[in-house]
Amino acid sequence: MITARDPYEESIDPSVQCTTCEAVCCRLTVVLMPEDKVPAWLIDRDEHGLEVLAKGEDGWCAALNPNTFACTIYEDRPSICRKFAMGSPSCRDERRKWFGATIPTVVHML
Repeated sequence: MITARDPYEESIDPSVQCTTCEAVCCRLTVVLMPEDKVPAWLIDRDEHGLEVLAKGEDGWCAALNPNTFACTIYEDRPSICRKFAMGSPSCRDERRKWFGATIPTVVHML
C-alpha cells in the first residue's frame, strides 16, 4: 500500500517550538465549530454572528493564562486550535508578523 505524502506536514519546521514563543497564535480569531465544547463564558460572537473564542481587552484569547502563556482549557481547546500545528507555515507566518525578521528558535547548548 502506498501512502500519500503530506506536503503540509513536510513543511513543518522542527526548530520552531512553543516554548520560544509568546503564544502569538492566541491573538488570532478562533471560530468555534458545533463540536467544540468550551465554557460558555469563553464564547463571544463576531460581527457576522459566528461564535468565536472570546478575547480579553488586550486582544489575547480569554482562555490564555497571561502569566504562563498556557491555555487554561488545553484538553478542551477548540478544534481549530488543535489543528494549528507548531512550526507549520501558518505558525511561522504569525510569528514573523509578531517578532519581525528575527524569529526565536530553540537554542541547543553543547
